[in-house]
Amino acid sequence: MDRASKEELVAELRQSFTSAGVVVVTHYRGLTVAESTQLRIGMREVGASFKVTKNTLARLALQGTAFEGIIPLFNGPTAIAVSSDPVAAAKATMKFAKTNEKLVVLGGGIIGQTLDANGIKALADLPSLDELRGKLIGVLQAPASRIVGVLQAPGGQLARVLKAYAEKDQAA
Repeated sequence: MDRASKEELVAELRQSFTSAGVVVVTHYRGLTVAESTQLRIGMREVGASFKVTKNTLARLALQGTAFEGIIPLFNGPTAIAVSSDPVAAAKATMKFAKTNEKLVVLGGGIIGQTLDANGIKALADLPSLDELRGKLIGVLQAPASRIVGVLQAPGGQLARVLKAYAEKDQAA
């Protein structure tokens, strides 16, 4: 690889780091091409990407970014998972790592904070942005449905009382 292509790769990596919400660093030793392809497809489905990187180039690209604290993780055969959603890449990586022991999560970072493997696992256990939006909408809609229920309750109670009096008169 010549110097110009290395500089281009560093610039591309730096751009992905600056636009990322989370970076997950993994060891991928022993993954077959089919397994790697399956992992990449899973990443694309959630809006993340998975790249095998050269450690020295990744270290250069990380300098001056919010993820500079993860530079020590780049030893051995490393690959990175990157996404703008702070949970997507971690979730997809941990899901794949559960079924395939060849992918080892080393750690990563979320804008300005370095995480170890347990931190990435905890991040993966959080609900996604879409799930949080759904829960928020549910919380916002709940008071409205309760108000409707409270407003309808007196009318229903009155109808039941009148029905009970009518049945009592018919029985007598």
